[in-house]
Amino acid sequence: MSQSWSWLGELLFPSLPQVEVVCVEASGPAVRVEARLAALGAACPGCGVWSERLHGSYLWYPSDLPSCGRPMVVALRVRRFICAQGACPRRTFVEQADGLTRWNGQVTERQRASVAGLGLALAGRAGARMAALLGIRTSRSTLLRRVMDLSDPAVGAPVAVGVDDFALRRGHVYGTVITDAVTHEVLDLLPDRDAASLAPWLARHPQIDVICRDRASAYADAASTAAPRARQVADRYHLWANLVSAVEKTVVDHRQCLHTLPTRLPEADPQWETPDPEQPVPAEPAGKMAERRRLHHALVHDLLGQGLSERAVARHLGWSRNTVRRSARAGRWQDMMKGRPRPRASILDPYKPYLEQRWAETGGKITGLTLLAEIRERGYRGGHTVLAVWKQGQQSPDQPAPSPAPPTVRAVVGWLTRHPAGLTLDEELQRKALLAHCPELETTADLVRSFAEMLTSLEGNRLPEWITQAMTSALRGISTFANGLNSDYDAVEAGLTTPWNSGHVEGAVNRIKMLKRQMFGRAGFPLLRKRVLLA
Repeated sequence: MSQSWSWLGELLFPSLPQVEVVCVEASGPAVRVEARLAALGAACPGCGVWSERLHGSYLWYPSDLPSCGRPMVVALRVRRFICAQGACPRRTFVEQADGLTRWNGQVTERQRASVAGLGLALAGRAGARMAALLGIRTSRSTLLRRVMDLSDPAVGAPVAVGVDDFALRRGHVYGTVITDAVTHEVLDLLPDRDAASLAPWLARHPQIDVICRDRASAYADAASTAAPRARQVADRYHLWANLVSAVEKTVVDHRQCLHTLPTRLPEADPQWETPDPEQPVPAEPAGKMAERRRLHHALVHDLLGQGLSERAVARHLGWSRNTVRRSARAGRWQDMMKGRPRPRASILDPYKPYLEQRWAETGGKITGLTLLAEIRERGYRGGHTVLAVWKQGQQSPDQPAPSPAPPTVRAVVGWLTRHPAGLTLDEELQRKALLAHCPELETTADLVRSFAEMLTSLEGNRLPEWITQAMTSALRGISTFANGLNSDYDAVEAGLTTPWNSGHVEGAVNRIKMLKRQMFGRAGFPLLRKRVLLA
C-alpha cells in the first residue's frame, strides 16, 4: 500500500522500531494488523554469525492484547535465513522480534506480562475470569505457569532483617518469612521454621547487623551460628504476649480468690451506709442501668472533690462534658434515673392475674406446660414463648436470689494486662476490689505495670531489677517468664532498648494469610512464594 503506517507502528508497537506495520484491516469483529521486521538480516542463534541470505518467509500469528475492546490479530511476517557459517549445525533459522516475541512462544510479550500480572494479583480461577472480561483468552493453568516463569527479585544487601514463622497448614506445617527491617519488603520465604534452613540464608548475607525475631530457640540458634556478629533483637509484641500468658497462669493458680471475691464492697460505693432497721427503706431503682448511674455519680463527685474541674474530669475519664455535667449537677444518683417506659401490651396480660394466683398457690412448683394448658382452656391463643418469658421473671418465695457469677480467668487477665484507659468504670471498680482481696494478684498487677512502662519507654536498663522482683515474687507463672528472659537476656534487652521491632513482619504474615485464602488453601509453597515476593 502507498499509505505510510509508521505512526500506527509507534502506536501499536511502542519501543519496537524494528517492527513495521504493513496494513491494518478493521472489517469484522477483529482488527487485523500485518507487520514485518525492518532489519536486512539476523544473527544465527547457533553460532552468532550475521546472515542476509534469505531462504523464505511465512506469516506468524502470535496472540496479542485486544485493542479498544476489539480482538486484535497480529499477522507478523518472519523470514527464514540461511546460516553463513558452513560449520554451523543450523542450516537455517528464523528471525526474532526482540521485545515482541520469544523462541517457541505463541503470545506477544505484552500479553505474557499482562497474564502474569493477573496471576500475581488474582491467582488462577479469579484471574481467568478477569482475563475473559478483558478479552484475553487464557486458562487458570496458564496464569499460574506465567507466574512461575517469573524470576525472583534481587535480595540486595539488607543490613537489618526481621524473621518470623507463618502457617502453611495450621498446627502441622510452618514456614519462615524474612523481611527487610528498613524497607519492610519481603526478602524470602523458607519452607520450614528450623535453624537448618535459616542459617544458610543468613550465611549468604554476612552484611546483616540486626536480626529482629521472636523468642523461638530455632531462630536464635540459626542467628548465633550463621551471623554471630549480628545483634539479635527480641520482638516487643512477643514479649508482651509471653507476659500475658504468664499472667494467665498466675490467675489460674489463684482462681480461688475469684470465687471468694465479695460481691459488693463498702469502698466500691462512697455513699454506702448501714441502714437503720427502724426506718423504712424506700425502694430504689435496680438493674444494670441503675448500678451504672450510681457508680458514675460517685466517681464524678469523687474527682470533683479532689479539686478537678468538669472539663478536667471529662478529659481524665474520656467522657463528654455533658455526661460529666449531668452527674455533677445531680445531688443524688437517683435523680439521674428517668421513669421506666410504659410496658407494651401483651397477649398474656388478660391471663396474668390467674397465672400469678396459680404461681402463689403452688409456690412456683408448677410447670410451664401445665400453665399453658390451663390458660388455653380460658381462651389463650398465644404460644409457649411468651409464657416462658413471664415464668422466668417470677421467683419462688422460698428461692434465694442467685448470687452474681465470679469473674472469669480471661476477664481478670484483661483487667491486669490492658491499658487502664481501656477499662470501663465497672471493670476499674471490680479490678480494685479484686486486688484488695488478693495480695498475689496485686503483686502481679504491679509487675505488669512496671514491665509495660519499661517496654513502652524503651528503658531496658531496668530489666535486671524487674527480673529480680519477678523471681522473688513466688508467683509460678511470672517467675517462669522471668527465668525465660534471663536465658535470652541479650536479645530481650535489645528489644527493650533499641527502636528495632518485628511489627512489619507481622504485617507480612497477615498478607500471606490473605493470599492463602485467595487460593483457597490449595496453593503449594513455590507458587505462594512467587506471589508473596512479586505481587
